[in-house]
Amino acid sequence: MTNFILKRRYFEHGTYGTLHREDGSKVCCMVERPFLNNKKGESCVPEGTYTLYPHQSPKFGNCYALEAESLGVTRYGPSQRTHILIHKANSPSQLQGCLAPGVDFGFVGNEWAVLNSTAAFRNLMDELAGAPAVLTIQKD
Repeated sequence: MTNFILKRRYFEHGTYGTLHREDGSKVCCMVERPFLNNKKGESCVPEGTYTLYPHQSPKFGNCYALEAESLGVTRYGPSQRTHILIHKANSPSQLQGCLAPGVDFGFVGNEWAVLNSTAAFRNLMDELAGAPAVLTIQKD
């Protein structure tokens, strides 16, 4: 399985990071909600190691879902958090506990965001190629 590392920085208005391959090369930027004690639908997920699975979302179509039973995150439950997805979005306000890729950081309106999420998402999906992968999330 391919391994990725997400290096995060936490702010009151959101969580921002960069996704890297095992060799350290950067894949994309990522945006999430701020950390709010893992509150369902409002918080980024805790640091740790997750398995990424291809997922078909009724709302977002083909995407990836995170799963780590030991961290209370599963795709379908029962668990503390379910359906934590990687999908297209630009700002924390567009997310409900999920992660969104972007090609760079910037502003959308008055909100800190990632830019060009569609292109970054497409590239990430191509790199994952429909196979499961491992994602380790850590503080930068």
